[in-house]
Amino acid sequence: MRASHAQMSGQTTQPGSCLDVSGCREARNYSARELCLRVLWAACGPAFRWSPRLLWGWRSGLLRMFGAKVGRRVRVDPSVRVFAPWNLEIGSDSSVGYDAILYDIGRISIGDRVTISQRAHLCAGTHDYTDARMPLKKMPIVIGDEAWVCADAFVGPGVRIGPRAVAGARAVVMRDVPEAAVVAGNPARVIKSRTIN
Repeated sequence: MRASHAQMSGQTTQPGSCLDVSGCREARNYSARELCLRVLWAACGPAFRWSPRLLWGWRSGLLRMFGAKVGRRVRVDPSVRVFAPWNLEIGSDSSVGYDAILYDIGRISIGDRVTISQRAHLCAGTHDYTDARMPLKKMPIVIGDEAWVCADAFVGPGVRIGPRAVAGARAVVMRDVPEAAVVAGNPARVIKSRTIN
């Protein structure tokens, strides 16, 4: 019988330290209504993803049909992945760029005149790793007016990005960002203030 990695490395396993994710798998994380909406949204996916890029209004309309609150003159690229439109709010004159991910199992609120750049990832859900069952946690994200989430940036669950703040390219933002702050790095730290001429 082969020894486990923990035994070979001299590590000991504490009693009760094994994960029991079956509880998480069996939990009802979504209502029957949400499950039906997810099926319908998946069926409408091609109408969103395959629409010509310039049909901004068409995609905004589809998002609204599924409960999203979408302002005026919003531009959402057809390659954007939206998990649950009914948990999404996008203010007027905002844009969401190529291949961005809006993982909105928790609510995602995007203000007015916000730019979410290409391949940014807004993740409004996680699991409680301190609980052996690894239960799902739905934690809202709020992006303030005139903020900019740059290319490839990751915004974690429960984070609030203040108005006019900037999350730099490939930043990993796991804490709130003050108004007009510019953050960068992993984990993201404030590097300066944003000034607009």
